[in-house]
Amino acid sequence: MARPVQYNEKVKSVAVPEGYSGEGFFATTFDQVIGLARKNSIWPLPFATSCCGIEFMATMASTYDMSRFGSERMAFTPRQCDLLMVMGTISKKMAPVLRQVYLQMAEPRWVVAVGACASSGGVFDTYSVLQGIDQVIPVDVYVPGCPPRPEAIIDGFMRVQDLVGQESLRRRHSDKYKELLNSYGIQ
Repeated sequence: MARPVQYNEKVKSVAVPEGYSGEGFFATTFDQVIGLARKNSIWPLPFATSCCGIEFMATMASTYDMSRFGSERMAFTPRQCDLLMVMGTISKKMAPVLRQVYLQMAEPRWVVAVGACASSGGVFDTYSVLQGIDQVIPVDVYVPGCPPRPEAIIDGFMRVQDLVGQESLRRRHSDKYKELLNSYGIQ
């Protein structure tokens, strides 16, 4: 007799971190547990100024549904987000605003430059356009394209998840990280 409701048999669960397991318990390092939790609960802050923002809207819509990857909650306040997704052309007048948004985010925070304009200024090699947001804030992942397809944005997001999952809790307190922030004038 066939079941009246069909269940998805192809469900994949998150890989278990390395550790020691026994009957009724599992032990692993604190870094791996925190990394696993952070990786699957990223809250993006979209900072969209032009056409890449439209592609991001398609990425969040039902066809591509980026919430499947653990970014269900879009927040539009920097104090509640840990991933800044910069999409589109950033003018030099907008650069201080972008930097202020970045500084208002709590640590740990990550940045994705989506599209050619955010990555390198795109086709706008003019006096008023910032030639890449990495001139004002550090960038973790670059997503190429003009505008990038939703699949490319999802791939960039998954690369950020890989960075988040593998990052040590002590990395943000390391001398190398502090030196990187000091090179941007960030205390």
